[in-house]
Formats: sequence, C-alpha cells, structure tokens
Amino acid sequence: MEPEKRNRTMRLLKHALAGAVLAATTALTAPAMAQDKLSLVVNVVQIFGTVDPAKITDYTEYMAAVNLYDGLTTVSSGGEVVPQLAESWEVSDDNQTYTFKLKQDATFQDGSPVEAKDVVYTLQRLLSLNEGPAYLFSDLVDPENVKALDDHTVEIRINRVYAPFISITPLVLVVNSDVAKEQDGEWGEDYLAENSLGAGPYNLSGWTRGAEMIMQRYEGYHAGWVKDRPIDELRFVVTRDEATVRALAQRGELGLSSQYQSSETYKAIEALDTYKLIEASTATGFYLKVNNQLPPTDDVHIRRAIAYALDYATIREVIYPGGEMKSVLSSLFSEAHLDELPSPEYSLEKAAEEVAKSKYAGDKPIKLGHAYVANTAFEEEIGLLFKSTLETIGFEVDLQPEPWNRITELATKVETTPNTAQVFYGPTYPSPDSVFFVQYHSRAAGTWSSMSWVNDPEVDAMIDKSRATVDEAARNAIYKDIQARLHENMAEIPLLTQLKRMAAHSCLQGYAEVPMQSWDYDFSRMWWSCEG
Repeated sequence: MEPEKRNRTMRLLKHALAGAVLAATTALTAPAMAQDKLSLVVNVVQIFGTVDPAKITDYTEYMAAVNLYDGLTTVSSGGEVVPQLAESWEVSDDNQTYTFKLKQDATFQDGSPVEAKDVVYTLQRLLSLNEGPAYLFSDLVDPENVKALDDHTVEIRINRVYAPFISITPLVLVVNSDVAKEQDGEWGEDYLAENSLGAGPYNLSGWTRGAEMIMQRYEGYHAGWVKDRPIDELRFVVTRDEATVRALAQRGELGLSSQYQSSETYKAIEALDTYKLIEASTATGFYLKVNNQLPPTDDVHIRRAIAYALDYATIREVIYPGGEMKSVLSSLFSEAHLDELPSPEYSLEKAAEEVAKSKYAGDKPIKLGHAYVANTAFEEEIGLLFKSTLETIGFEVDLQPEPWNRITELATKVETTPNTAQVFYGPTYPSPDSVFFVQYHSRAAGTWSSMSWVNDPEVDAMIDKSRATVDEAARNAIYKDIQARLHENMAEIPLLTQLKRMAAHSCLQGYAEVPMQSWDYDFSRMWWSCEG
C-alpha cells in the first residue's frame, strides 16, 4: 500500500475506534462504545463492494447481506436449510411448484410487515438486474411465475426440475418493495447501493468505503435475540495490515479478526489474556485455479506437471494450516465425495515427465503467469514456493500480486485470466451443486470463482443431469463422476480445505461454522458473555 493511502487508512481506523472504552475493573476488556451499548470491532481484509443483495458475489458482500437482510430460508450450522421469513413450504408432485408460507410477525426495519409482494418484487428485481446470485435463478424462473397468492403466501413455479432449489432460497434476500420504489424508481439501484432495506437483524448506519462499515441492531428483529448481551453495533474495519490487527487486540478493541491472518499473528493474539483462537473445519477449498484455455495451461500435461510440482505438505502444514483435499469437493459433503481419488502427490520427477509429454516440451523456458492477493503474507509465501519449485523443471513464473478487485476484473475474460491463481472458494449455498456449477459449468464462466475456464461439454452435461435428478443417491453418483472427470483432466488443483481460524475476544460467544459463504458471520446468533 502506498504511504499516503496507508496513512489515510490509519487515520480512518483511529477515527473509527476513537469511542472504544476499556473496562478498568475487569480483566476482560469489552470493546463497548458506551455503558449500555455493545460495539464489536470485526476485522475484514477485503473491501465491501456493494450492499445490494441482488449484486453480492464475494465473502465480504455476503457477510454484509446476512446481517442486513433475511431470506426466505437460512442455513443451520449443520448445513440444513431451515425457515427464516418463510415459516414453511410445500413442493408439488412434479417438483416444479414451491409454495412458501411467510411468518405473520416479520417486519422490515421501518416496522412495516414483510409480505408476499416483497418476495415477488425481490425475485423479479434479481432477475431483471441479472447480477450477483441471479445466475442461479435466471434460466430457472420466469418473472411472471413468481406470484403472491395472498399477503403471506408466495408461489414460485420453476421451468424444469431442479433438485437443489430449496438450497438456493437463502439467497432470496427480501427487500422492502414499497420503500425501494419510493426512493429510486422501479428497482431502486442507486438507493440500495448505499442503504439497507431488509428485515435482517442489523441496518446500515455508516460506510466509509475501503475503511469501515457500521451497522446498528434492529431491536424489533422478528427472530429475536440470543441470551446475555446481543451485539448492538458492528464496526467492520477493513485492513490487511497485521500489525494493525495485533495492535487492536493488544488494546482490547478487537472483537473478531479475519480468517486470513498469518500463523504468527494468531499465536501473538491468542497469547493475550483476553483472547482465544476459534478453529473450525469448513467446506471451503483453497484452490489453484488453472486457466484451461490459455497457453501453456491449455495442455493437460502442463496442468498435471503443475499439480505434481506443488509441495502440499509445506503449504497446508507450515504456511497455511488446513486439511488434505483430494477432490475439488470438500469431504464434508460425505455422501457426494469421491473418496477413491488419490491423495495429492509432490514429485518433481513426475512433474518433469509430464512436461516432456506436453506440446510445450521444447520451449525453454515455459512461461507462466501466477496471481495471488497482494499484501497477504501467506499467499505471497505460497507464490514464492510455487515459483521456486516450478523453475527447477523448466518454467519461468511471473508472480502477479494484485488487489482482489483487480483479480475479479482479470477473471472476466480468458485472455486476461492468469495461467494460475490462488483462490478460496466456499459454497454459496449448501449443496455440492454450488461447488460444481459455479466453478466449472460453462454458463457460469467469467467470474473469479470460475477462473479455470473448464469449458468441458461432458462436465456441463453431468452438472445439468445432476440438477435434474431428484433421487439423492443417484445425484451423488453423478457428483462423483464429475469429480473423476475434473481430476482426470486436472481442470483445477485443490490445495487444501480451509481450517478457518479467527482470533476472538474471550467474551464473544456463539460462533458456529455454517457451510454457506459468510453465513457463519450472522451476528444475531452471537452474544457477549461478560459484564462491562
């Protein structure tokens, strides 16, 4: 970060935290802004690009959405889809009509009731704008097939059988249609880009782009609040500077760190009397995205060579602790996981043999562009290790550290997507379909999650077949075939399953991992266990 920008960020951080007070009479320091109001500082390493629920794509945007909005359904820590604004639903015999009954007492944050018309508006808005989660619905639901049968009953008719449909309904994040129309025309794009109009537990009260976002608790939240002290205010502080995160903890002002700190930072914060380390196995994978359409990674032998040239043990045991990942699908999806796949193998001898089989065998050196998120210590370490090993077998690796927003821009075209890139991806809805369709189907190409540009008609056909298969056992068999095909072509290289680690204040309770991107950051499920 340039000195001027760094200084500006530090000034903003100091301003954001100026009101934090220390409790002088207890060993546990509450990051509270006032005696009766509990304010929690949450560190994130990535900017919030938007708060519009129809446009969210990445982990910080989903984090904002789950606190500002409620969906038709939500996801439990066990991975089950459970009621939220919809208290129940029924499915027709042909598996194409879904009828949702809404809760009678749910209100938006202005106190007005959540009604069926708002659900209709929300889905039609999502389809019209065709951004963010719209790709999950756009070829499945026609706008006219979303109907309000009465004030509290919504019918959604889908165009064909789609077995995981209920799994995507947490992303029907319901918008207050009356206010949106009053403020800013039919779809309220400008207004919803800067304001929240949801029925979620928090409302947006402040946003300094690139520095911080502030949310206030909605006391009338329909789901109620957990025991002890709920979190009254959320202050998301955006910084990749680990010294800043450690300093926040040393002053007792940090509530929860990001999951992307170095091992050294976690150890330093955990050693403080008032902090603990939260660890949770996740369905999130850390992948080496490999551009299947761009030379030289368009050659399967080059992709296999890269896979053999990765020192998996050092990556997941030393640089960034995580679990072994045989397949592109986490083994937490136990019934769908292909257990028979071999464990990743580090062998420079086999890597060199694969290079010799490739159409680029005569090139000296074989040039490769490799991207990772800039100013992230562990990603840089992995990039340097990647470069050093590959260059022993005839590659020339151009390391390309980039800001995250630049990586997402590069990912929109085959020609600009790097040969390889280090990317975390977790299911955006609780189904293996989220892993396969979002990352590998040609209809989902052109995003950061699909940077491998697989473009394989056989994979497309298998994914389409799985989506139309209602029988779970048969669907899981197809999922296993997809994994076998992707592994055979080394279409993408899984590095590890993320062991999520976060430094948390000892007083913060209630965190539980949820197998859907950022849904574990629903702070209405957490509370403060200390006085003061």
